[in-house]
Formats: sequence, structure tokens, C-alpha cells
Amino acid sequence: MSIEVGGFFGLILLICVIYGILKTAQSSAGTGSKVLWILIMLLIPFVGFILWFLLGPKR
Repeated sequence: MSIEVGGFFGLILLICVIYGILKTAQSSAGTGSKVLWILIMLLIPFVGFILWFLLGPKR
């Protein structure tokens, strides 16, 4: 079973994940927390971005 993301949705997802990674790297959270959130967003992009948006480091 494979989920493929392509086209316009794939581009939007890529932009969202890059945005999340940049905001996480710029946050004042600890290094371990930053690395964990970035790994989650890279390994499971759609779910990872939603989790980051809801639960991730705030400034």
C-alpha cells in the first residue's frame, strides 16, 4: 500500500513542510525538541505538519 503525493497538492505540502522546518529551527525550543519535530515532519510530512501546527514549539 503506497500513498503518492504529486501535482499541486504535493507542491503545497512541500511548502508547508519547509515553512514548518524553518519556523522550528528559529524557535526558542531546545535542540532535542527541534530535531524531533524536524524528523517527524520529514518522515511523515502531512501528519507531521499537522501535528507540528497543533502541538509544536511556539516561538
